[in-house]
Amino acid sequence: MSRIKLILAYDGTEYVGWQYQPNGMSVQQCLEQAIHQLTGVIHTVYSSGRTDSGVHARGMVCHLTTELNLPLGAWREGLNRYLPDDIAVRQAECVDDEFHARFSARGKRYRYTILRDPVRSPLERTNSWQVKKPLNLEKMELAAQDFLGIHDFASFRTSGCSARTTVREIFSVDLKEEGSLLHIDVCGSGFLRNMVRMMVGTLVQIGRGKRPVDTIKVLLVRQDSAPSPLTAPAQGLCLMEVWFRP
Repeated sequence: MSRIKLILAYDGTEYVGWQYQPNGMSVQQCLEQAIHQLTGVIHTVYSSGRTDSGVHARGMVCHLTTELNLPLGAWREGLNRYLPDDIAVRQAECVDDEFHARFSARGKRYRYTILRDPVRSPLERTNSWQVKKPLNLEKMELAAQDFLGIHDFASFRTSGCSARTTVREIFSVDLKEEGSLLHIDVCGSGFLRNMVRMMVGTLVQIGRGKRPVDTIKVLLVRQDSAPSPLTAPAQGLCLMEVWFRP
C-alpha cells in the first residue's frame, strides 16, 4: 500500500465547495472521478480541510491510500488529463503511512483579496471583493493585531460549524497593497467555518469607520456583546498553503 499526497489548485467559482454536497458538483467529487478514470479503481481522498462554495485554493493538500504502483508523474499529469480546466494537481509525492492531510497539519495560510475601486473590474470579479469607498488601512492594521495569539473565536464562525472547540491560534495577519488590490494574509493553526471571511468583514467595517478599532478585542472577550461580524464574500478568499510537522 502506498500513500500519495497531492497539492491542488482550483478556481472555486463553479463548485459547491471542497466536500460532497447534494446541490451541485464539489472539488472532491471531481478529483475522485478523475482518479477513477485514471486508475479504474474507486479511491477516497482526505483533505487538509474544507473550502466553501466559491472559495479558491492554490495549495489545498489531500491524500489517498492505494494498492497501485503508479509513477508520481502519472498522479500529476495523468490526473490533470481528466480534471477540468479550473482544477489542477500541482504536485504529487509519496509520504509515509502516518501522514494525514488533516491531522498532520500544523497551520494554514489564507489570502483574502479586496478590490478598492469605485468601478468594477471584469478581470477581478471572481477572485476579489469590490469595496468602493476608501478604507483606513492604519485603523485596520491596528485592529488586526488583536487577532494574534490564542483566543476563543466563537464570534467568528457561522451556523453549521461542527468544530468541537472554538479556540484557535492566529500567528499573523498582514495587509499588503498591490495597486488597487489589498491582500489580507491570515496564518493560523486552524480555522472555523467562515472564520477568515468574518475576520476580514470586521476589518473592513473598521476601515470604513462603521465600527470602532477595539471591536475585535470586544468580540473575542465577550461573545455576543456586539453585532455579528460582517461575512466577506466567498470569491475573495483563497487557501494559499498548508504546512505540516516534520
